[in-house]
Amino acid sequence: MHITKFGHCCLLIEENGLRIITDPGIFSTQQDDCTNIDIILITHEHPDHFHMDSVKALLAKNPDAKILTNRSVGMLLEKEQILFTLLEDGQRMEEKDVLIEGFGSKHALMHESIPQIQNVGYLIANRLFYPGDAFTNPGKDIEILALPVAGPWMKLGEAIDYALTMKPQKCFPVHEAVLKTPGSAHGIPTKVFAEKGLPFQILDIGTQYEF
Repeated sequence: MHITKFGHCCLLIEENGLRIITDPGIFSTQQDDCTNIDIILITHEHPDHFHMDSVKALLAKNPDAKILTNRSVGMLLEKEQILFTLLEDGQRMEEKDVLIEGFGSKHALMHESIPQIQNVGYLIANRLFYPGDAFTNPGKDIEILALPVAGPWMKLGEAIDYALTMKPQKCFPVHEAVLKTPGSAHGIPTKVFAEKGLPFQILDIGTQYEF
């Protein structure tokens, strides 16, 4: 599996010839120029994960790409007459022999006054779990975890505890573009995970990594 981080939560994931873009949001633009994309995977409707202009740019260059997402994002796509396939909690599909499974249904609580929207995390090829904006436990052994490390719905200690509970073989940070200096969120988990024997790899923007 190869993973290239374009920013925040937008990843290019390549597995068995399948090319997946996750959450094309407002904090990155590199995804707009990608070609040969098979799947656009969207966890929820917040603009840092789902930017309509980026989705349209991707579809313009990848007209055969399939969008996999939940009902709340689907409603927004329908308004633009954009086709999508539902992939929600408990559902699964295969593309090029790569299994993609949905887990979870709610965005993490930001405040009791703010209604929780729909959020679905995705397990790709029984290897990489990308939870979106929630600390969902899919109840499976996770090899690679895309770990949210910053945001208005969480604190860093919760992210650390989540990763320690999930016990992945490897993890890397996402959801840190909201910080002025994203690297500032990496020091503490790097130290804690090192003591626990959990590899924590920082992904340089635009660089492909093999997992």
